[in-house]
Amino acid sequence: MQKKILNINGLPRTLIVDPEVSLASVLREQLLLTGCKVGCNQGQCGTCSIIMDGRVVRSCVVKMKRVPDQAVITTIEGLATPDNLHPLQVAWMAYGCAQCGFCSPGFILSAKVLLDENPNPTREEVREWFQKNRNACRCTGYQPLVDAVMAAAKVVRGEMRKEDLLFKPVGNKIYGTTYHRPSALQKVTGTWDYGADVNLQMPKGTLRLALVQAEVSHANIKGIDTSAAEKMPGVYKVVTHKDVKGKNRITGLITFPSNKGDGWDRPILNDEKVFQFGDAIAIVAADTVEHAKAAAAAVKVDLEVLPAYMSAPAAMAPDAIEIHPGTPNIYYEQGVVKGEDTKPFMADPNIVTAEAETYCSRQPHLPLEPDTGCAYMDEEGRLTIHSKSIALHLHHAMIAPGIGIEPEKLRLVANPTGATFGYKFSPTNEALLGVACVACDGKPVSLDFTMYQQITYTGKRSPALVKCKLAADKTGKLVAMETDWWLDHGPYSEFGDLNTVRQGQFTGAGYNIPNIRGKGRTVCTNHAWGSAFRAYGSPKAFLSSEIAIDILAEKLGMDPFDLRYKNIYRPGSTTPTGQVPEVFCLEEMMDILRPLYEEAKKRCKELSTPEKKRGVGLGVGMYGCGLDGPDGSVCWVELNKDGTVSIGDSWQDHGQGADLATLTHAHETLRQMGIAPEQIKLVMNDTAFTPASGPSGGSRQNVMTGNAIRVGCEMLVNAMRKADGTFRTYDEMVAENIPVHYEGKWAASMCTDCSPETCQGDPFCCYVYELFMPEVEVDMKTGKATVVDFTTVIDCGTITNKQTTDGQVYGGLAQGIGLALTEDFEDLKKHTSLVGCGLPFIKDVPDNMKIIYVQTPREHGPYGASGIGEGPLTSPHPAILNAIYNACGARVQSVPALPEKILAAMPKK
Repeated sequence: MQKKILNINGLPRTLIVDPEVSLASVLREQLLLTGCKVGCNQGQCGTCSIIMDGRVVRSCVVKMKRVPDQAVITTIEGLATPDNLHPLQVAWMAYGCAQCGFCSPGFILSAKVLLDENPNPTREEVREWFQKNRNACRCTGYQPLVDAVMAAAKVVRGEMRKEDLLFKPVGNKIYGTTYHRPSALQKVTGTWDYGADVNLQMPKGTLRLALVQAEVSHANIKGIDTSAAEKMPGVYKVVTHKDVKGKNRITGLITFPSNKGDGWDRPILNDEKVFQFGDAIAIVAADTVEHAKAAAAAVKVDLEVLPAYMSAPAAMAPDAIEIHPGTPNIYYEQGVVKGEDTKPFMADPNIVTAEAETYCSRQPHLPLEPDTGCAYMDEEGRLTIHSKSIALHLHHAMIAPGIGIEPEKLRLVANPTGATFGYKFSPTNEALLGVACVACDGKPVSLDFTMYQQITYTGKRSPALVKCKLAADKTGKLVAMETDWWLDHGPYSEFGDLNTVRQGQFTGAGYNIPNIRGKGRTVCTNHAWGSAFRAYGSPKAFLSSEIAIDILAEKLGMDPFDLRYKNIYRPGSTTPTGQVPEVFCLEEMMDILRPLYEEAKKRCKELSTPEKKRGVGLGVGMYGCGLDGPDGSVCWVELNKDGTVSIGDSWQDHGQGADLATLTHAHETLRQMGIAPEQIKLVMNDTAFTPASGPSGGSRQNVMTGNAIRVGCEMLVNAMRKADGTFRTYDEMVAENIPVHYEGKWAASMCTDCSPETCQGDPFCCYVYELFMPEVEVDMKTGKATVVDFTTVIDCGTITNKQTTDGQVYGGLAQGIGLALTEDFEDLKKHTSLVGCGLPFIKDVPDNMKIIYVQTPREHGPYGASGIGEGPLTSPHPAILNAIYNACGARVQSVPALPEKILAAMPKK
């Protein structure tokens, strides 16, 4: 041990420290300065950035023996006070930079040092600074962060007041404005407690958990020896499948009759087999994390290693064994049948055809906050599990039978969450926490994943190979499409059938194609299990059809823009599922984009050199807002004695702004009574108090829960309204025996499921439509492609909040750039860190991303709104690949388009 005297946040502190532990650990665990967030714990993401002696320091990789005595350290807690914020904190709120907010303290402190050194930076100098200091963000796409630093710099220079940065409502209206989210203040001050912060603050006696995980991808389990581990210091219990009271399975809630599996294929703790690398075999509960991890390493697992099928073709091979005995590796098939038979069109000599065979990769989600959670028995004897769940009531149904607990005795709570981008649509640690708590006699337990565990254990985007053949007459009118695909969903079937349906729904979407035939299959493999990822399913579909349409344009001698324009949805068109689009906005969107496209073509030609060539590409994308069929939601609304109104919903927030959207929909309905935003109280995301509003995925919440909030608030307004047009008070409501609590319900009753045989149906009541136009520069010597400019035109209906909508678009485009060029989870040795997985940093994403909105009100959306989150990641990646082809003639048909892949595809001289 070592005594250190450090000046922390303006005060001298005497600390007794282990010289080998990190500065981040001391700040967080000894001083409880949890505004210092630990993400990767490898110095790659910058969430732990603090200021030490005037420099930006990534505190997770600085050992205490390297911290000098009398060092002056500033954490986010010492930067300012909540009632007198630093200009950077105000700017972060004003520009929507704190989406999930996990990276915000590190960014703000990093930017503080920059402005101390240079109060008048250029945008490029800001970008260079964040690149140099490894400040990473997965949510914002970086552009808003630079905007915020530039605005804060004006305040620092005395050119404006920080009070003028934040939008102030005019006429008591916040709908469609840049009003900031309710959670923003806590996020920029480091007081928004994420799961690991909650775990640190758990009471004395909390057991800390560590997992025993598989280090092979496929094996029979012959035995588990816990005897040595049980005798190690601090160990309370080693939990195996034998300690699980329930079915020890997470149910996938299979609803497709033609699915050949039963959905009970995913163990909580593996008992008979290992199905993928990282599977949890046992849980060690001990007094400290260190003791738990040491004991976990002492558990011996006897395995009979089996052939590992790490791709769909391997698992589909005739000699492949069934990964789940009794269920074929191809366990679901989806057909597409629309219009006439396509064969005559494909054989017609007067018809022009083009084919693409594309592979969309196993994209990792890469949130900067690793999975974390805790469990305990609450005051009513309920097993209570806190996690990053974005589907509380869905997860409740999926894990209760496996844990072996009555549904009414299980409570799920969503922690403040450092982003998920969809992987938490599936349960990850929830059942592990529940089983451990029950097995340890109800003692509270906590579990924090490392970034390695986050990347290797949690679900990924399911990769797919999609063959798409388009047919058009010689004028360019599309007449037919044929598709064939497989989808590698990993070893666990939950939602794999639905993901396969998405290929049928979105391959060729955006264009009127009257005749379609297609077939796809879901394949069980031993690679990472497939979970939801933003734009769920559609990136694989659009990768194929958007490259195929470019190939077809070239065959026809047409500009890719003109071929698209000729075939986009207009009155009389139907989607691949036979549905009539709810709006016809694509023509207006393309009319807006056309002159910008012509300018981009000219610009790319002028800026191209023999060494570095530039090209422009196009992509059309769309996504349905909802869970297929008659999706719906519930909320409650209650008038309080003090005249305020409480809104209760389970709109789980993983960075998209559920708190602000709940507030905005409620306020827009209630403001006719003179209610101000600050008079609305939010009760969110705890199954003990909030109703089943459905999962936060599929861009459904703004439509479904937004409508439920509108309906509930309308019920309250109507009940409070007097005959003379004024409104009753709380006391008057009670005196007249009028209820003050209302349940708002809304369902998309006009929707239907898609047939497994034909994929025909009306699955969604609202869609989001988006056009993508990236400009890409290709280094002809190395093959490296860089996106230098990005323009997008988007129609998501009326905009609920401009700031959060911008953030969703910028962030989605940045993830699209990563999907196109760098991101992958394929190699279990190489792709196990943020950098190894290809996380884009600020210099990988252009600073000039231009968003153009078309606002076509949706009949079934609340106040005309549709969804937004999925749209920006539907089709940016094929647009980037099309731009690469336009630049250098390299037709790459799989992502990521790594430099060596582009070089190999370049035409030979």
